[in-house]
Amino acid sequence: MSEASPDAAWLACALAAARPRVLSALLRVFRDLDTAEEAFQEASLRALRTWPRTGPPRDVAAWLILVGRNAALDGRRRLARQTPLPEDDGLSERAVSDLDDAETPLAEAIDAGAYRDDILRLLFICCHPELPVTQQIALALRIVSGLPLPRIARAFLVSEAAMEQRLTRAKARIARSPVPYGAPGPAERAERLSAVAAMLYLVFNAGYSAATGSERAALCDEAIRLGRLLLRLFPTDPEVMGLLALMLLQHARAPARFDADGEIILLEDQDRGLWRRPMIAEGLALVDKAMRHRTPGAYQVQAAIAALHGRAARPQDTDWAGIDALYAALERMQPSPVVTLNRAVATAKVGGAAAGLALVEPLAGPLGGYFHFHGLRGALLMQLGRTGEAREAMGRAIGLAGTPAEAAHIRRQLDRLAGDAPADREKI
Repeated sequence: MSEASPDAAWLACALAAARPRVLSALLRVFRDLDTAEEAFQEASLRALRTWPRTGPPRDVAAWLILVGRNAALDGRRRLARQTPLPEDDGLSERAVSDLDDAETPLAEAIDAGAYRDDILRLLFICCHPELPVTQQIALALRIVSGLPLPRIARAFLVSEAAMEQRLTRAKARIARSPVPYGAPGPAERAERLSAVAAMLYLVFNAGYSAATGSERAALCDEAIRLGRLLLRLFPTDPEVMGLLALMLLQHARAPARFDADGEIILLEDQDRGLWRRPMIAEGLALVDKAMRHRTPGAYQVQAAIAALHGRAARPQDTDWAGIDALYAALERMQPSPVVTLNRAVATAKVGGAAAGLALVEPLAGPLGGYFHFHGLRGALLMQLGRTGEAREAMGRAIGLAGTPAEAAHIRRQLDRLAGDAPADREKI
């Protein structure tokens, strides 16, 4: 790829990576989410028209901020609705209009606020306490990470129409709020921390299950980057340590999770030599540091589970009894059918497929539309020799697969079933 002619994939990645920082800067200027989003879209369209001819700018985000802000101002002038904009971090309209190839100074001016990273400012705005938690997380997924509406709806197990209404209500409430755009003080930040942490982990999970390798890497890396920044703001919070450790330990396995054709490789079949050992070491150190605080929380427990996988040099070295006990503790802290489903994997390893299936079967109601429920149920039924029921469960799983790789994995299980081959496999 030449500098003067970036390809379409690079352009898409560059715009996606810049989105959070650009939107946060535009939001601070215009104090309106819709205006900020429209300005970003206009700047992105201009980039798609300009960069293939001229090459990308030195600072992609600063270029988009400049172009988006000026486009929004021009639009207001054309509509004769221009109103004085509030001064913010020393960034005036004159400072923008008189700039000549000064993207980096502009970016530095924008970043001179109370937060060291504008994206975290945007996270805390989206997670404003006047919003219900579900709206906070959904809005942050849409605004900060730019996830499409269908994916957010799937994450919340609701329809697209319901999610669209939820986002509209959240934007309207933020617009009515008298103080959503300032940097909250330490007490307010602590109140919003749980919503921000939940949002980051949802972003990570969206990347973990993404269909393409570039999307997986972009979302997971961004969630980890934001997790590091969050830990910088809350350096002694054990749950923030646990969250970052959990993401690091899970993402460390990324190079071994898929083969060259994009097919899923199950945990016990992965080449553990491909796991990112420095990332695992960092995650393990964070788990140990968090546990020393002796105030266990859900992220710490999940990180401890991931740590037991990370410490196992071979599949047979995995401490499944310890994992089962940790999932039982997590069930008490955070009761959830998904937690019970994950525990069933460990229970089956410790006590056999029948013991695992006994935990899975009661989850048919809440998880009837969940891919992993039918996939795990089918795998356990296969182990028990209940071929017809296994085939039916696998068929349901294929219909609910979120990616081609998930569907292909289940089809391979069905092929084994047709060939009467054993299939003792755990969830990845």
